[in-house]
Amino acid sequence: MGAILGVLGLFLAGILALVLLAKAVLWLVLLPFRLIFGLIFGVLFLPLLILKVVIGIVLLVVIGPVVLFAVLAAIVGALVGVVIPLFPLLCIAFVVWVVLKSTRAVVA
Repeated sequence: MGAILGVLGLFLAGILALVLLAKAVLWLVLLPFRLIFGLIFGVLFLPLLILKVVIGIVLLVVIGPVVLFAVLAAIVGALVGVVIPLFPLLCIAFVVWVVLKSTRAVVA
């Protein structure tokens, strides 16, 4: 049984090696065409890429401060949303602090 599995493993390894070799040969054969098409389409799409970068920079300058303001407003809103429910507890803690501070002054 082990010999059959060994032969089957060698057979599958050989098939894998042949597939990888065929892929490498095909990649090398098609490399000149890939380079030519890459140069042609790279030169054709370069103005579009430059336009995309310029539009991105303009939008970053124009929209960036608005987004920054919105993020800061959201942070402030979240902080207010957390502090407002805790405000009664803060008032009670302040009253306790004032009472304890005044009693220490009398004892001293």
